[in-house]
Amino acid sequence: MDFKRARIIACDARPNYILWVRFDDGVEGEVDLSDLVGQGVFKAWESKDFWESVKIDPESDTVCWGEEIDLDPYTLKQEILESQK
Repeated sequence: MDFKRARIIACDARPNYILWVRFDDGVEGEVDLSDLVGQGVFKAWESKDFWESVKIDPESDTVCWGEEIDLDPYTLKQEILESQK
């Protein structure tokens, strides 16, 4: 079985805590993260500026906000693929 790393190459923080991501294999789509807002480290997303500061971590190839928040790219990809069925 081949293991392919889920590598995010583009992202955009959209209104209402929707995150758009594109993977290097062409898969792209939106993930609704609103259910996380206000919980633990995700409280920081209540700041619009912080939410919009999403970037791609060059070491892990996933999305991150500051030093404390990053998301599992495999989970994001799975959610996108399931939403497109």
